[in-house]
Amino acid sequence: MIHEVSGDILLSSAHAIAHGVAPNDPFQSGLALALRELAPAMYKDFRHYCHAQHPKPGELWAWAGPDGRYLVALFTQDGSYDHGGMPGKASVTHVGHSLRALRKLAESEGFRSLALPRLATGVGGMDWGEVRPLIERHLGDLSIPVYVHTTYHPGRKADENA
Repeated sequence: MIHEVSGDILLSSAHAIAHGVAPNDPFQSGLALALRELAPAMYKDFRHYCHAQHPKPGELWAWAGPDGRYLVALFTQDGSYDHGGMPGKASVTHVGHSLRALRKLAESEGFRSLALPRLATGVGGMDWGEVRPLIERHLGDLSIPVYVHTTYHPGRKADENA
């Protein structure tokens, strides 16, 4: 059940928030930066994971916070492995594989709801017209609410009562 909503994803009541990043992403802008500031321990664990496991685009990494909610990093972009290098662009293949992995995680961990931004359309550089059908294909028939935050309104909670 996909519901397009408007608001600030950081105020979501969803059991899990997923967002697109690159392996070794520095979390320097957008939602990634906001999540880094909100949960510094999450970012520290993310960096450790990337250095130890060398994740590939199309995979994901999940972090369970102290409140029982999940933050899920979907590796939708090519990684940068050079010191100070910038993440690469997202691709349909990487997004599709990441969403498939997200579905498996949501089912295995028993997520009660899921929130996503307009995945891979910021730093990832993709067009929403390419990404939206992928979300519908991979998550559309989940038995939980999936809130896609299509319009960002800072400080305003989206109506997730659908």
